[in-house]
Amino acid sequence: MASAKAAAGKGPKIRPIGERILVKRLDAEEKTKGGIYLPDNAKEKPTQGKIVALGDGKLLKDGTRAKFQISVGDKVVFNSYAGTDIKVGTEEYLLMSESDVLAILD
Repeated sequence: MASAKAAAGKGPKIRPIGERILVKRLDAEEKTKGGIYLPDNAKEKPTQGKIVALGDGKLLKDGTRAKFQISVGDKVVFNSYAGTDIKVGTEEYLLMSESDVLAILD
C-alpha cells in the first residue's frame, strides 16, 4: 500500500485497488526499421509501459494480501489487449491486473 501512496503523491490522482496496477504506456515507434515515418493512425499501441502505481495486492483466502512481483517504476511488457484505457487530466494510462504483465524489462 505504501507504494501506491508514494506514486499518487507525485503522479496521477488515481490509486488502483486490490491486485490492479496503473501503467503509463511507452511512446509508440515514430518510424519503421526501414526509416519510414508512420502517421498517428498507423501506429500500433505499444505493449510496453512503466508501472506508475500499485493496489494493495490480491486478497488471499486467509485474509492477507499477496505481495506484487513488480514495483513502481518497473518497465514491463503486457498483453496487447490488457487493461482498460483511462484518462486522468491530460494523461492516458492503462488500469490492469498484475496477471496481464508478461515480463519485466531490464
